[in-house]
Order: sequence, then C-alpha cells, then structure tokens
Amino acid sequence: MAKWEYATAPVLVHATKQILDNWGEDGWELVQIVPGMNPENLVAYFKRQKAE
Repeated sequence: MAKWEYATAPVLVHATKQILDNWGEDGWELVQIVPGMNPENLVAYFKRQKAE
C-alpha cells in the first residue's frame, strides 16, 4: 500500500506557475489551492509518495 506525505505552502498570485513548477520538480503533486488570509496569497496543498 502506498504511503503519502503532505505539505502546505503559501503561493503568491503573481508567481503561481513558478512556485508550482518548483514543487512539481521535487515530486510534489498539487491537491488543492484555497484562498489565503489576503487576496494576494493562496495556500497550496501538496502530496507525494513516501520513499521506501
């Protein structure tokens, strides 16, 4: 059975692609983005399979 690890990260609206590409390069899959505390920020939830 697969085991997962999770992370959350702030995402600035003006740099969304760059931030998501960086996380993707490290093997993280985007699960969801939700609004942050102000309109310029979002919060991203990521997951990736744990190394065995």
